[in-house]
Amino acid sequence: MKHIAKKSILNVKPYVPGKPIEEVKRKLGLQDVIKLASNENPYGPSPHVLAAISKAAHNLNRYPDGDCYYLRQALAQHLDIEPNQLIFGNGSDELIVMAVRAFVNEGDEVVMATPSFLVYDIASKIAGANIHAVPLKNFRYDLEGMKAAITDKTKMVFLGNPDNPAGTYLSEEDVRHFLKGLRNDILIFMDEAYFEYVEAEDYVNSIRLLRTHKNIFVTRTFSKMYGLAGLRIGYGIGGPSLCDVLNRIREPFNVNSLAQVGALACLEERAYYRTIAKKISTQRRYLYESLSSMELEYVESCTNFILIKVKAKASKVAQKLLEKGVIIRDMSFWGMDHYIRVTIGTEPENQKFIQVLEEVL
Repeated sequence: MKHIAKKSILNVKPYVPGKPIEEVKRKLGLQDVIKLASNENPYGPSPHVLAAISKAAHNLNRYPDGDCYYLRQALAQHLDIEPNQLIFGNGSDELIVMAVRAFVNEGDEVVMATPSFLVYDIASKIAGANIHAVPLKNFRYDLEGMKAAITDKTKMVFLGNPDNPAGTYLSEEDVRHFLKGLRNDILIFMDEAYFEYVEAEDYVNSIRLLRTHKNIFVTRTFSKMYGLAGLRIGYGIGGPSLCDVLNRIREPFNVNSLAQVGALACLEERAYYRTIAKKISTQRRYLYESLSSMELEYVESCTNFILIKVKAKASKVAQKLLEKGVIIRDMSFWGMDHYIRVTIGTEPENQKFIQVLEEVL
């Protein structure tokens, strides 16, 4: 059916996710496999969250609440915003696609960093947008370069904060300086999928910015820190009018009932997730020390993953790691031929990764 498909779709390279553990076991005949490729929470949800999901499973014969009422009320209170400032998606990926669909027409321009999260590029290309991709500087956003790339045709700017795959962040001062003088008809899409891991005191308070900048849309997710990647639920925060526009194109029942119940239970488990954040921070330092002892360069990250420069082709290193039961992310697809991205796992997983990486290199 290629001959009748939209040209903008045929120009898109499909997103390639990290390989599932079971697939690697099956194909390579391995018994022990660890996955450090998709920036998942290695510890999983708390027992309280799992119990809530299990209880809700008895009602799977019913459609979910299309408005996510109870989650909406609880999250609005948690964030100190109004309920009509929220919109929910099948992961925050769906909200990226929805925003582009709602605000970007064919021939419009979208500004983003490169390398960055691939879905920004994919969604924009499908919409027929012209993309201005501004290279990172020392693995940080070149905000001056991005601002210079804005033209009269620019409809949207993507800011991943922290960004994937670099793992670096934008400060309050960075973002305020960038916003100064920008037209208010440009949608500033701030993707904060990893914000729960950030320890920096000067990290931007995006929700506070919403009070004075009605063209900002912030997305977050329950897939990363909260460990609900398998249930796919994210949320967007914006002005009521912006959320109203997105709600008009939202698919009915786009967030399943188990995801809603699980996310609601996560909000009641703050102490559990603070403990996980501390574990990730401790393991991040362990990986830094181990990589330094191997004389490998890495990008200091404020997330649950680390970008590492290896002294060989990343594709070959990734394949050799895979053969030894360690799934990581080969960054060649991003044009980074000598980099791998590694999710911070549990202590035993990280120790195995370092051991196998030493063997491979």
